Amino acid sequence: MESLYKPEGVEERWQRTWEIEGHYNADPDPSRESFVIAHPPPNVTGDLHMGHALQLSLADTIVRMRRMQGYNTLFQPGFDHAGISTQNAVEKHLAEEGKTRQDLGREAFEARVWEWLREYGGKIMLQFRRIGASMDYRRERFTMDDAYVRAVMRFFVHLYGKGWIYRANRIINWCPFHQTALSDLEVAHVEVDDALTYVRYQLADGDGHITIATVRPATILADVAVAVHPEDERYRHLVGREVIVPVVGRRVPVIADERVEREFGTGALKVTPGHDPLDYEIGRDHGLPEITVIGPDGRMNEEAGELAGLIQDDADARVLEWLKEHGQLEKRESFRHTVAVCDRCKTRIEPRISLQWWCSMDELRKPALEALRSGRVRYHPESQHRFAIQSLEEAPDWNISRQIWWGHQLPVWECPDGHITVAETEPEACVECGSHELTRSTDVLDTWFSSALWPFATLGWPEDTEDLRTFYPGDLNTTARDIIRLWENRMIFSGLEMMGDVPFHDVVIHSTVHASTGGRMSKSLGTGMNPLAAIETYGADATRYGLMKMASSQDVRFSEGAIEEGRKLANKLWNVARLILQASEGAAPEERPRTVEERWILARLAQTQREVERLLGEFDFSHVVDELYHVTFDDFCDWYAEAVKGRLYEGDEDARATAVAALERLLELLHPALPHVTEEIWSSLPARQTRLIVAPWPVAGDEAEAGALTEVQEAAVMFRRSGVLPKLEGEERRIFDAVVKPAEGSGDGNAAAEIERLQKEISRAEGMLANDRFTQNAPAEVVEAEREKLARYRRELDAISR
Repeated sequence: MESLYKPEGVEERWQRTWEIEGHYNADPDPSRESFVIAHPPPNVTGDLHMGHALQLSLADTIVRMRRMQGYNTLFQPGFDHAGISTQNAVEKHLAEEGKTRQDLGREAFEARVWEWLREYGGKIMLQFRRIGASMDYRRERFTMDDAYVRAVMRFFVHLYGKGWIYRANRIINWCPFHQTALSDLEVAHVEVDDALTYVRYQLADGDGHITIATVRPATILADVAVAVHPEDERYRHLVGREVIVPVVGRRVPVIADERVEREFGTGALKVTPGHDPLDYEIGRDHGLPEITVIGPDGRMNEEAGELAGLIQDDADARVLEWLKEHGQLEKRESFRHTVAVCDRCKTRIEPRISLQWWCSMDELRKPALEALRSGRVRYHPESQHRFAIQSLEEAPDWNISRQIWWGHQLPVWECPDGHITVAETEPEACVECGSHELTRSTDVLDTWFSSALWPFATLGWPEDTEDLRTFYPGDLNTTARDIIRLWENRMIFSGLEMMGDVPFHDVVIHSTVHASTGGRMSKSLGTGMNPLAAIETYGADATRYGLMKMASSQDVRFSEGAIEEGRKLANKLWNVARLILQASEGAAPEERPRTVEERWILARLAQTQREVERLLGEFDFSHVVDELYHVTFDDFCDWYAEAVKGRLYEGDEDARATAVAALERLLELLHPALPHVTEEIWSSLPARQTRLIVAPWPVAGDEAEAGALTEVQEAAVMFRRSGVLPKLEGEERRIFDAVVKPAEGSGDGNAAAEIERLQKEISRAEGMLANDRFTQNAPAEVVEAEREKLARYRRELDAISR
């Protein structure tokens, strides 16, 4: 072994070796139980970010342990076509050429997207390999693959046939740049400074007026009513009368509605159903007309009369000019408020009534809710399970159509008479009138509609494949909490509907890693951290370790120190392995313990193994790596190796065989979390029959002597703290001297002072534990930690008083 461990080169070599030798491969095998993670497909245009790196670290740690436990593991890779994101990226390239997608036309634009993807897309899989994700890369899938497209068409036709897909005019989030509908989850909200304009609407049947306040003067042209709160005494006498809409001269009613905010503006609301979600709801409930004066491109349309073709700022100016001329502009004041913008291009969202395709959630959600409530699928932690149920209960009908040019085109054809035919492939004629003149819808499906099929479409559905029978249902998914509504719940109800079973049984909602200074990670703000940079600096193992160390709650700050700790752990492991292998001179591993420290380390490894298995079963990754760190750094390196190395150098064959066996066991426990350094060391062990990646997971041994060194270790803590050495004899004194290496004649510190300190600590801890408010209200782990400290203080006092 080299004197220093350098992850660069080593990690990439093992990544290539594991893949070339087929250790990632998953093929149908009736003799073995399967374990499956259909990894959430990243955007085909994407790069590895910190969320991906954490997600992969967690999932791969479990996959590697299951592989060692003998499961037929499938870690499914692939890409999502990322409709709007991909189109946005290609349009930016076109803009550099001074072109738009409209200049190319749809067919040429799609060809340009494929060309762009061949050059720039798909690189993220190389980055997945770089962090050590042991996926079956032979099975890489893309949601635009021909087979996948056929599966999406089958799904749409199936739901349409059950009456759950329908077309309707509703108000939606419209992006004028992409000219497509967006879901609420594809919209961001930002604060902006606007002007609040107070406008007088004249009463139609006499003198007087009612004043409204608006930030969008141009939409006055689409007003169909003025609404007031029914309990607002200022306006109760006006309800039922009519006012004249400025500029257009339209007579509209004054109506009463409880949704009006009396505190906003004047308490009187201009009702514009075509351009505001609340107004749309009020309008539908009161049977008001729906006028739209802003077109798909964000400009004023023909309904705006002489303002048609203007951008909204110019239309605002023209409306304000009219109001001033007619004495109906009461005042304007600064107004800061929140507006919706497209999450991708940051264009201001235009609420707009549009004919869209929708998927009814009424029936689809029922079996998924039953699966969640019964625990057939569980989100972790529990708070996210409750949120998943609530979000599914409240899920509105799903807008599944988008008006972009990249994605799965709807399997919908229309004849000249307006009849609709839905079919997986192009029909010969209209099913209603027999017309052969059919035009396919230009809409594409919401990307998440396609992704909902991922766990079974990647396995060959709708064909009845052996892969499908072997690897569905899967077992686990890991993702961020913002994907629960977009993807996880939709996979659950899609799997139940099309496969008759849930796609997985557990969903781990991992931490959101924020910038070290707090707040979101952002390249533009300079607070982003590229995981590839961390891998280059510290290595993939250290990065994986550090990210899992951080994953202790739902929101955590990035800590480079945690990754540095992972690097130190890998180096410490390398050094102790080098010591043991050089001192053991090729001894074959065999547990032949004869001394306390040998029985103790084997017991501690067994104890740690059981604890790691328990913690991984609870998806508590932060405590998993904490356990692995302490058993490696503290127990194996600082205590066991120091205590036993004299016998190794003296040629004690039992000590050598036991040391190699203990190292072998440690490498097996560490491999799922730190795969590269452990495989590199494993390859240097004698008599290797297999790679560590597929070595059998060990059977945990006897842990009865896991506390055998407690007194010695506590004596070391006391000695280093106070210079006081409790009385130790025989094996305990031998181990203490070997590890602590006290100077000749040391150990006679101020025992009285140490006794006094311990007595105070005991009194303090006893007082806390006698306090019912503490024991009943503090977190259980805090109370237990206090009990453990009290027990330790008592042991130390007993030792020093002997």
